[in-house]
Amino acid sequence: MAALCSEFGDLVQIKKQLISVISLCIFLIQKAYFLYMYSRYLSGEKKKDDETVDSLGPLEKGQVRNEALRELRVELSKKHSAGELDGFALYLYGVVLRKLDLLKEAVDVFVEATHALPLHWGAWLELCNLITNIEMLKALSLPDCWIKDFFMAHMYTELQMIKEALQKYQSLIEAGFSKSTYIISQIAVAYHNIRDIDQALALFNELREQDPFRIENMDTFSNLLYVRSMKPELSYLAHNLVEIDKYRVETCCVIGNYYSLRSQHEKAALYFQRALKLNPRCLGAWTLMGHEYMEMKNTSAAIQAYRHAIEVNKRDYRAWYGLGQTYEILKMPFYCLYYYRKAHQLRPNDSRMLVALGESYEKLSQQVEAKKCYWRAYSVGDVERMALLKLAKLHEQLNESDDAAQCYIIYIQDIFSCGEQLEHAEVSTALRYLGQYYFKNKHYDEASLCAQRCCDYNDAREEGKALLRQISQVRDQTETSSTDLFGPLSSNNTPVRRVSPLDLSSFTP
Repeated sequence: MAALCSEFGDLVQIKKQLISVISLCIFLIQKAYFLYMYSRYLSGEKKKDDETVDSLGPLEKGQVRNEALRELRVELSKKHSAGELDGFALYLYGVVLRKLDLLKEAVDVFVEATHALPLHWGAWLELCNLITNIEMLKALSLPDCWIKDFFMAHMYTELQMIKEALQKYQSLIEAGFSKSTYIISQIAVAYHNIRDIDQALALFNELREQDPFRIENMDTFSNLLYVRSMKPELSYLAHNLVEIDKYRVETCCVIGNYYSLRSQHEKAALYFQRALKLNPRCLGAWTLMGHEYMEMKNTSAAIQAYRHAIEVNKRDYRAWYGLGQTYEILKMPFYCLYYYRKAHQLRPNDSRMLVALGESYEKLSQQVEAKKCYWRAYSVGDVERMALLKLAKLHEQLNESDDAAQCYIIYIQDIFSCGEQLEHAEVSTALRYLGQYYFKNKHYDEASLCAQRCCDYNDAREEGKALLRQISQVRDQTETSSTDLFGPLSSNNTPVRRVSPLDLSSFTP
């Protein structure tokens, strides 16, 4: 009996070992199959690049197809139907479907890949590029895993939901990732997206102190240095990255930004092309190269570059906005309107998009829509402080003098309250108009104050002196005092707030 039990125990042990061996064989077979299929995919990509004529440059790379994609799709589809694909093979199947523009099927496969292998970040990133809005994100059935929080934070940043993204990253920091340089870099990118440049620069400098050899996201850091015209810092960053690894996409983009800041746009475009040779799906390089072609007045190449950027990521508002600017140069306002609308949909609270939309509507003689856009741009926080000025000029063209005056008043008060009046040459335009407006309405005290302020600006000094002489002559004839600063405003579709009297005496231009 004891011998029988011993033999039975041995059989159980042998069975367990066989199961382990079979599982290992299946695992190795699956990995070997993935490596085999992936090598065929890479071989097709290499042939595609080789078939691209070098003289055409990277702009035309998207016109050549990987001939292996259809065969790979057929074979992977059969395996997928039989349920024989592991997480890595599902990832490859999703990539093939995306390359063939079968986006809906690709999304489903990438979701399946995240369930099969939750810790494969590449599948999450591919899925991220295919999600176009928050409704689509909420509809996905994602695995309940800690890495899902990283994905959601990344998606919130991509969808310009910065408040939600920062909250998610803060929760990850509190959960134990406080020393993660990845999270610091993503928070910096989030602040970059809402144009909080000071905060973003501070975080990137902190990131550089913690990880001096980091290259990831340094292209975004260089964008911030470029915006602030910090040429020495950008030069140092470029030299430092060249020493670390000069064959990285980020390094080429940083050098391109450096040459662009020095107005050497041909050299800048060359380095962005090098970045695209290293990675044809580098979104930032396509967009930045479009900017450089715009600077070189090569509108056709700029359009092509921006279109490639949109192919890589349809959520890139900079590419849509760049296309709008390009067609604006070509004097094609209907095209401008379409692309600016796309940019506005992606950045609804960005005043630059709204001002651009207003200008397009104005060129198409749709003044009511233009006025709405300008006022909305002012309401969400006018970055360039031009929305009210354009709205006032539009009212002026339409002979709506009361509304034009009201907008000029708010514009001047906003400019003076920030102490920026010397940087805005248009202040003199506003003062000239208000001086004439008050004079016509017999508010001579206010007209005199505006005329005196006009004398502080070279381009309005003579008109200010002339208006002061006119006021003096009128006062000599009859003494009239002003009792109300503002007359009643005309009724139209533009909402205008009531403001306190224009008091410029406390400000010194």
